[in-house]
Amino acid sequence: MSQELISAARNKAGDYFRQGYNCSESIFLAFRDLVAPELDAGLVKMFTGFGGGLGHAGCMCGALSSAEMIISLFTGRTSNQEDREVSYQAAREYHDLFNERFGGTCCRALNPHSFDTPEHLKNCLKITGNTGKLLMEYLIQKGLVA
Repeated sequence: MSQELISAARNKAGDYFRQGYNCSESIFLAFRDLVAPELDAGLVKMFTGFGGGLGHAGCMCGALSSAEMIISLFTGRTSNQEDREVSYQAAREYHDLFNERFGGTCCRALNPHSFDTPEHLKNCLKITGNTGKLLMEYLIQKGLVA
């Protein structure tokens, strides 16, 4: 089942991107479909501005931003009385995995092509799908998803 989930995460994230969702939206929608269908689909609005490295600023990759928010759904806290270190550690671990896998975390460094050109879209599709894969691998490895 793990390999199926990993493949499904990559494929769904890529499929959503091909449908016109941005990288961040695509990661959220794929994971909502696969592991948290109880989440309102309207929450995708929260992810829109992260595309293009924060609104085409080229800063932190939107797929990475989305992945970190999803990890926080599993590891975050609901009260300031709770410890935040578990979530901080998970965020840092995934950041470092992403950086190692893709060679950076900054959108403009990962994808130097002009936004919305065919070259840019092709590269972003690859990054988005592989971010979905890496995220699912991480969640399974950490026992957050079965």
